[in-house]
Amino acid sequence: MVSRSTQESIDALRLNSIPPQGLFIGGKSHDAEGGKTLEVVSPIDGQPLTSIAAAGTADVDAAVKVARRAYEKGAWSRAAPAARKKVLLRIAELIDKHALELAVLGVRDNGTEIAMALKAEPDSAAGTFRYYAEAIDKVYGEIAPTADNILGLIHREPVGVVAAIVPWNFPMMIGAWKIAPALAAGNSVVLKPAETASLSLLRLAEICAEAGLPEGTLNVVTGRGDVTGEALGLHMDVDVLAFTGSGGVGRRLLEYSARSNLKRVYLELGGKSPNIVFADALDLDQAAKVSASGIFRNSGQVCVAGSRLLVEKSIHREFVAKVVAIAASMKVGDPLDLSTEAGAVSSADQLDKNLAHVRTALAEGGELRTGGSRILEETGGFYMAPTVLDAVRPDMKLALEEVFGPVLGVMAFDDEDEAIRFANSTRYGLASAVWTQNLSRAHRMVRAIKAGVVHVNTYGGADGTVPLGGVKQSGNGHDKSLHALDKFHDLKTAWIQL
Repeated sequence: MVSRSTQESIDALRLNSIPPQGLFIGGKSHDAEGGKTLEVVSPIDGQPLTSIAAAGTADVDAAVKVARRAYEKGAWSRAAPAARKKVLLRIAELIDKHALELAVLGVRDNGTEIAMALKAEPDSAAGTFRYYAEAIDKVYGEIAPTADNILGLIHREPVGVVAAIVPWNFPMMIGAWKIAPALAAGNSVVLKPAETASLSLLRLAEICAEAGLPEGTLNVVTGRGDVTGEALGLHMDVDVLAFTGSGGVGRRLLEYSARSNLKRVYLELGGKSPNIVFADALDLDQAAKVSASGIFRNSGQVCVAGSRLLVEKSIHREFVAKVVAIAASMKVGDPLDLSTEAGAVSSADQLDKNLAHVRTALAEGGELRTGGSRILEETGGFYMAPTVLDAVRPDMKLALEEVFGPVLGVMAFDDEDEAIRFANSTRYGLASAVWTQNLSRAHRMVRAIKAGVVHVNTYGGADGTVPLGGVKQSGNGHDKSLHALDKFHDLKTAWIQL
């Protein structure tokens, strides 16, 4: 049931004008050098929304210098974990207080359906800040097992200045995955949002300052990836860079590390995740519903999206029909309507890429079962019908490349061995799922599938207590859970002769 009062509040917030946005450096808003800006176009209607500052090399250098000064000053980096905890908890409280504002701001920027954005963005971000706030004063150093005349101590120390580059699909959620543990560990952060989804993170930076985070501890530089992101990647005074995005950009960031100061680079590079349905799945209707959500939510713009549906041949026709019916009935449209099930594609360029993937799949022998086209063009926005392509082969482009749109490729398999072979036939290894009542099979599949996450009888929903990270070309390092802190701590050994 849609709350009328909530919808009315959303409708009021959508009318708010958004002033031009500056860089957030040292606790204050700044113009970029030379006053350079980028226009922000809303995917809801294709119209200009506002502008953001376009940071250049000098702006990035200024932000890193401010972050370094804040770190060396020690007001945050040397504060007791319990003191940092209080500020992080206050940040979470303020995110909750401004949740609807933040969600609407983000949806106007990137087009995610508001019902999902409320949970995935401010709700998730607040939970992430709380998790690391509560965790950081419970993370201990170690005493090594040594001879009686030696004391070996292993200290955990903040790394220094962390650069975080995050994508446009869930900027607050993914931003919090990087910002919260980095701050909890005592670091200073320079954050670069995607140029098509910067607004909610700029507002988050203001909230962090209001909560008592010392000036310069969190800075936000907006701008183009090939300018602002490159400047962060090449900077000689960034100690760690954490990135979520495409494989091509990830490779460049590794190159920038080699060309600069050998900063540690942690990458989450997306996937082509298999969703495997066996004939003995307990409830095919529920499996179909969750499978459709796992690819079509946020118009498929989800790094862990189950974009390859592998179905046992004996139920292939029946199960695909169920998924097609759900896809065809989904309400696609205004992302700020609480009843909308799938919002806008983030940009005209991304929509064009999605449609090109459909054309290529059809040319390679795929069979279109539903969707495949742009819809609601009269709104001026960027909308695409949920798309199901059957008869996909493992060697087809659609089975190998990440689309990052509402496009599902379906493959039929004969047995468990073939399902495993199909599942592992891409260069990616981020997420996956298995639907079966057979407990032994479930455990075999968990071991056999090369992915950082294997869902069993569900898709998505893993909370902050477990890590998210990939294998193969889906990247390295982990977001979420206590393991995320490893990226933002250095280990120091004290070897003491007694």
